[in-house]
Amino acid sequence: MSETDVPRPRSRAVLVIAVLALVVVVGIGSFAAGRLSTLRTSTPGTTSAEAGFSRDMQVHHDQGVELAMIVRDRTDAPDVRLLAYDIARTQSQQSGQMYGWLTEWGVSQASPEPPMTWMTRPGRSDTGHTHESMHAAGQPMPGLATPAQIAELTAASGVEAEKIFLTLMIAHHQGAVDMAESVQDRANNSSVLTFANSVVLSQKSEIELMQSMLAKRQ
Repeated sequence: MSETDVPRPRSRAVLVIAVLALVVVVGIGSFAAGRLSTLRTSTPGTTSAEAGFSRDMQVHHDQGVELAMIVRDRTDAPDVRLLAYDIARTQSQQSGQMYGWLTEWGVSQASPEPPMTWMTRPGRSDTGHTHESMHAAGQPMPGLATPAQIAELTAASGVEAEKIFLTLMIAHHQGAVDMAESVQDRANNSSVLTFANSVVLSQKSEIELMQSMLAKRQ
């Protein structure tokens, strides 16, 4: 064996340090993956924010679908009809997704508490998402159209129906954002948190679109 074939002490030390570093990185990665897995597989209880949000947002989304289908029969405007179709398709799919969560979690589709009870409980932050002063258990969900407003939309047609629909749906979307931000401040389930974030982003974007559409009809 030549002198150049003999491992030098410094080279050995570098190799040992590199191996130890790799072990640490792998260990940290495994630990993080385990933590995320625990978060993903946590099962919300029947009075959890996740369950309350899933039940109430189903009702909220189902009305969104109803409003969209009403206006599609009362206008020929391509932009409103396209928006209504997209809202009906998206919110019906999301409503089914939340129904599936409740089934997967093994909790009742019917709430053991009045609607919106989950939203009256304190959140993790003091950023205004606790909504304790804005909502009370059993009150109507934010942005939900009243029977009188639905009847007004049903009786209208053309531009008047478009204006009523856009006005109602802007408020409806703002209410959905309010609920989604509230569950973000209370939930731990990663699927619900990801879903809520997508609701906030998509519906804020649609609010801007509908405000522009409404302004053109004033």
